[in-house]
Amino acid sequence: MLSQLLEFSLVGIASGGIYVLAALSFVIVYKATSIFNFATGEMMMFGTYLFYLVDTQLGFGWIIGLGGALVGSAVLAMAIERSLLRPLLGRPAVVLVMVTLGISSILRGVASLIWGPDIRQLTEILPRKPLFLGDILIPGKLAWGFIIVGIIAGLFMAYYRFSRAGTAIRATSTDQITAESLGINIRAVFLLSWGLAGLLTAASGIITGSVNGVTPQLGNVALNVLAVVMLAGMTSVGGVVIAGLFVGWLETLVGAYLGASWQSFIPYLVVLLVMFIKPTGLFGERRIERI
Repeated sequence: MLSQLLEFSLVGIASGGIYVLAALSFVIVYKATSIFNFATGEMMMFGTYLFYLVDTQLGFGWIIGLGGALVGSAVLAMAIERSLLRPLLGRPAVVLVMVTLGISSILRGVASLIWGPDIRQLTEILPRKPLFLGDILIPGKLAWGFIIVGIIAGLFMAYYRFSRAGTAIRATSTDQITAESLGINIRAVFLLSWGLAGLLTAASGIITGSVNGVTPQLGNVALNVLAVVMLAGMTSVGGVVIAGLFVGWLETLVGAYLGASWQSFIPYLVVLLVMFIKPTGLFGERRIERI
């Protein structure tokens, strides 16, 4: 019984890694621009289809496909910021939310028109061979996906913490007016944050698609990503890593012991309870605005 619990726990934590990169993309956009990007899931999906297009349909191989998907997703994200969102700066937050919802619908519709509703299998870039920890078995794709997520998340957090660009993003998220008065190009920070979000969502989508395949509905995983972000707090980069692993662990245990019907809503119930006790999330910052 204990070994089974440990196996479910490790599989759940590894599954939660899928949420981490997408949650980081959500947080970096929100911190820099104060925009709730509800197109995060569809950006994941579209980046995965770009990988499939370059790798399988055009036949350039998975290495070029990976590079093309990452660059294409970053360019798409920056184009969205520059052409659709920047002209709306200063408008009420609900307007920007509705724009990102519209973008998500457009991306899903375009993917359906081009690739259809059926599951497309990606090139197996993750090894299938399971990983054994004593008597505990972890599926190979899940284990390697988790390792890759850990590497990417670690590199991103180091960049965010120690680079000049990361410092500019942190300064902008604290006080845009002060940051601009210190010579930081706020609009360049906005563009950079969306470019980083494009890279993170594409990487997350490709890892997810490598395990489960890709359909236009892949973006629905963003519903769980939203639970992760709310649980951690909208402004905590490190917090979403912990929250993502926790939500994946909780989902797996609930699904294993209580069934799939419970698995679909228990994480949101936990988030709701946490928000009642701590509205800013477990690691979120309490912001005071003076008028």
